[in-house]
This record gives sequence, C-alpha cells and structure tokens, in this order.
Amino acid sequence: MKTETAQKALPTNPAAAGTPDAQAAERFLRLMSHEMRTPLNGVIGMLGLLARTRMDGAQRAYVSAARDSAEHLLGLVNDLLDYARVDAGHLELDSEPVNLEALVQGVAELLSPRAHDKGLSLVWTVAPDAPDVLADEGRLRQILFNLAGNAVKFTGTGGVRIAIERAGGRDSRPKLAFIIDDTGPGVPPEARERIFEEFGHVDASDAARFDGAGLGLAVVRKLAEAMDGKVCVTDRPGGGARFRFEAVFPAAPGAAEGRATPLKGLAVAVKSPDPLVAEAARQQVEACGGTVKTGATVTLVDHAAADTGALAACPTGGRCIVLLKAEERELIARYRSQGFHGYLIKPLRRASLAERVLAAIGRGDAPIGGPPPPQREDDRVTPVRFAGLRVLLAEDNPVNALLAKTLLRREGCVVETAGSGDEAVQALARARYDLVLMDMRMPGMDGLAAARAIRARGDRTPIVALTANAFVEDRKACLEAGMDDHLTKPIDTDALRSALARWTSGELRAKVAC
Repeated sequence: MKTETAQKALPTNPAAAGTPDAQAAERFLRLMSHEMRTPLNGVIGMLGLLARTRMDGAQRAYVSAARDSAEHLLGLVNDLLDYARVDAGHLELDSEPVNLEALVQGVAELLSPRAHDKGLSLVWTVAPDAPDVLADEGRLRQILFNLAGNAVKFTGTGGVRIAIERAGGRDSRPKLAFIIDDTGPGVPPEARERIFEEFGHVDASDAARFDGAGLGLAVVRKLAEAMDGKVCVTDRPGGGARFRFEAVFPAAPGAAEGRATPLKGLAVAVKSPDPLVAEAARQQVEACGGTVKTGATVTLVDHAAADTGALAACPTGGRCIVLLKAEERELIARYRSQGFHGYLIKPLRRASLAERVLAAIGRGDAPIGGPPPPQREDDRVTPVRFAGLRVLLAEDNPVNALLAKTLLRREGCVVETAGSGDEAVQALARARYDLVLMDMRMPGMDGLAAARAIRARGDRTPIVALTANAFVEDRKACLEAGMDDHLTKPIDTDALRSALARWTSGELRAKVAC
C-alpha cells in the first residue's frame, strides 16, 4: 500500500520537468521504449524458438551469436533510455514500504542464472538491525541491479555478494548501506570517479570487451543523488571491488518490531569451500536468531564441496541439508536417498533456511528419531504444469503474438488471441479464462482502458500486463488500472512460467508491487 509520494524530481533539470517541451520529450521516450523494444522482443524471442529446433553445430553457433548481439543491443537501448530520462529530470521518487529482504532476494535470483553460467557464486544478506524503510522500491531495485549486474559482468572467478547493512541514523530515519562485493579485478583509484560518468570505463577497451556503453553506473549515481545519498567504489577486503550506496530513509511502519527469529537458541554448522557462500549462510543463520557452530546437530553442506560426479558427505551422526544451484535439481533425489534431510537452493533464502533447519531437527510433526517431515518444494526447482489452462492473449503485433502463443502452448496452455483492447473485453464477456496477458499499447482501446473496463464489470480474472514499456511508471499504471502483474518484453520463459504459476495456483493472490 502506497503511503505517500515524494514529489521530488531528479536534480539534473528540475525546472524544465513540467514544461511542454519536457512533456513532449517524456512522451517521445515512452514511445521509443515501446517501438524499440517491440521488434527486439520479436528478434530475441524467435531466435530463442529457433535455438530449440534441430540444427547442426555451425547453425547453432550462428543463432547463439545473433541472440547475443540482439541482447547486447537491448542492453544498450535500456541504458540509453534510462539515462535519457534521468538526465532530463523526468523521474519522481515514490515513498512506500519496502521489504528489504524481498528486494535483495529478487535481484539476486534474477541475476543468479547469469552468475552460475559463469561459474560464479552469488549470495545476499540483510543485517538484522537494518529495518524495512519507506522508499522508491523500483529505483532501489534499479540501483542494486545495475551495481550487481556490473559486478557479475566484470568478475571472472569467485563470486558476488549483495548486502544491506545499518550505517547509523536514528530509529525513525535509519541510514542504510547497500553493498555489492565482488572478487573481480577491482577498480584502480584513478578510475573510481570516471566510471560513474557518462560513457565512463575503467579502461577504454572495456566497452568492446564487455559490451557496455558505460551508462549503468551514471544512472546509479544520479538516482543516488536524487535520494540524497552517495555511491562510491573502494577495494574489497581480500581483493576485488566494493560498491557502496548509502542514504537515509524513513523507517517503515512496524519496522521497530524487527524480523522473526525462528532459530533462536539453535546452533547450525556450515560446510562450504566457497567463503562467500559460507559467510552468507552464517549471516542468515544469525539473522534467524541462531548461531553457527562446528559439530551442531544440523549441518548445511554445500554440494560444491563434492568431487566431480560424486555427492558431498554428511558428518557422521548429524542431520544434513545440501546446498544446490537450481540447475543441480536432479541431485535432490540422490541426496535424499543418502539420508540428507532436505535441500536449499542457492542463493539461499533466509525463510527457507529456517524452515529446513527446523524440519531437520524435528520441530513440528515428526519426532527427532523418525523420518523427516514433508517439506515444501522450492519454487525454483519444482516442475510446474499448466496443461489445459485457458489464457487470453491480447497483442496486436503479429510477431510478438506468435512468440507468446508458442511459448504458452509449449507450457500446455489453451490460447485465444485478441488484437485489441475491445476484442479482449468482448472475449471475456462471452467466455471464462484462467489468465489474461494484456499488451499495454494496442489500436483503439489500449490495454489500460481494457483492464479498467473488465474490472468495472466485476470480472476478477487475473490480468498480467505484457508490455515493451520498461519504465517503472508504466508498471505502476498497469497496477492502478486493475492489472495484477507485469511482464516486460522481451519475454523471458522463466518469468512467464513464474507468472503462470503465481496467478493460476488457486492460492491467495496479491498484486505484485513495483
């Protein structure tokens, strides 16, 4: 629930923000966001479909190169549009309760596939004394994503850590530090100011070697300044770089109560060859109220400690929980057959860690000497099936309609299409659907107007915006029009599956905050 709106424009050009010229520039940027991302969505999506067909090695290499180039172009488009808006002073900062753990967890899990593909670990922690605050969650997410994404890009071995710590302030207005650590090459002192400038790089060759325009960190600095904060980079203890963004925020209502400590009084052991994973696990155990102690009843065992093709060993007489990457899901059954009492998927979730530890020690339905109680599967490894789900797809672009329809049908959905908002409203008047995917920009009645019309009739069918508009304001407009969620083009298969699972699960649903 939004509590207030801070009518504070970014400081670059605030005087011009409300002028006709500024408004025209805003409309132009929104139009360009849609018009540039829409064909890119088609290109990247179709290349993804092509990659799943039978091809020889050379053809597969060509498709991979084409998709890499298209994704690089998309990154440049995003950076340029973000920077243009920030530089023009068009953004206002909202103030609403931010769940810090959910914020960092979301960023970490979004970046973890990219990190794991490079052989990197990616971990996150939120200090127990860092309270939830009132802030612009979308802008905080953008800062963290830009900084952490940059760290993953420039780190060759080791890993990346995303953390939030208390850095002072009063209880009513705490100062928070958002920290990104990496084990990469670091940033030399002479380049530490330059990298936050437009098109700035540590080295002139970085733009070619790492496919970047050098605008991501410039956007971070401007957003940090808009929040009356500051961002800097220093050496990370032990090697690598440490990016740190600090700002003061009002405490969220109820923040003084703190977070739950379900492991209070309990000890947990951690066994991992990766210092980042081991330290993050320790901090999450302590954030749950527990302590890390060698020889404890429950041990968190990182599969990374196992030899190639083998399983990690569980200490004799103890109860073990294995730590796995999502792509190592096929090992879960093997570990269970070896007597492990559960698994956790990396990056670790604090709530899941507490749940697994309590289950392993017999807190709940099972006695300490009996079999482990049933546990909820992690949604990152649970296979989901959507066979028979009826989905209405409202999309006027034929290429993107074909792409979305193909992806949905591969998930087992029954898809009906509408080419405009009017057609979507009429379709819902004559038939029932489990889910609606609604493009924002369509001829005649657009997606926002269609959503309002559907809700005005009392129809509560879940509506997910499917839009090329990447701006936070556009996502908020979707929610305010009565939509429940949003997917940004280009369509990501995993994000599509998550949306299908979330909105067709039959469980209590809640709108997704920006």
